[in-house]
Order: sequence, then structure tokens, then C-alpha cells
Amino acid sequence: MIRVQAEDFDPGAELAGFAAGNHKVGGICMFLGLVRDFLGAAPDGATPVTAMTLEHYPGMTEKQLAAIEAQARDRWPLEEVLIIHRFGRLEAGDRIVLVAAASAHREAAFEACHFLIDWLKTKAPFWKLEHATGGDVWVEAKESDDLAAERWAKKT
Repeated sequence: MIRVQAEDFDPGAELAGFAAGNHKVGGICMFLGLVRDFLGAAPDGATPVTAMTLEHYPGMTEKQLAAIEAQARDRWPLEEVLIIHRFGRLEAGDRIVLVAAASAHREAAFEACHFLIDWLKTKAPFWKLEHATGGDVWVEAKESDDLAAERWAKKT
């Protein structure tokens, strides 16, 4: 299931319904991303951030997230996948993204969850504007994120 939304979500409620009744599931792995209160683009990480605005292209974003989910399902024996990504203005501490993968075995759930968030970070069409005390800053792609995603490109 994929949802791109402005509204907040409750991770507990989402996971309570995730894979409910599917007794083939032996493990669920999830990742929850939050808005930090410091500037991710700052080399020292010390510039305070009050909020972040996430933009996306409706339709294109969902299509790309579906392609990422399909790749995860091709690589691992997954029973369920959940991707929730928010857009709009988010305050420090707000939830941005929830990714969950369910499989019969924990290793597939862990690897698929890691793959999903790495590819979401580098391949999903979201743009982030951090609102810092010294002004607004667009978040640029990070080499470390690209390197994390590259390891999955090498695995087939």
C-alpha cells in the first residue's frame, strides 16, 4: 500500500492493521523518519531548523513509489509493503515517512525495508526546503545517500 498525504499518521495504528490476519508473516521491519531540528545541509549540523516543506508532483510520485515497491517485491518474498510519505509544511519532530515490509522471515523484511528507504530517499521525486533561523535552504542530494542506494543496484 502506498499513500502520499499531507495529514499526519499514527505509526501504531498503521502497524496494527498492517499484515493483520496474514499468518504467513513471521517478521515485520519498519522505518519511521522524522523532521530534525537542525539543518541537514549545514556541515556542522548546528543551524537550527524550525520546519521543513516537502513538495512533490502528484501522480508522478505515486508512480515512482509503486515502481520502488515492485522492485522490492521482485527481490524478496514479501507478503506486505507499506509506504506512507507526507508532503507540505512539517514542524521539527513531525513524522515524514513510514516504510514497513512483512515477510515469512526476518532477513527479507529487514533487507526490503532498508532497500525501500534507501531507494525512496534517492529515487522518489520529493523536494525538501528546510526553514532555518538564517533563511530557507533546499536540501541537496547527499553522496552518502547515493552510495547507500548503489549497494542495492549491484544486487539483483
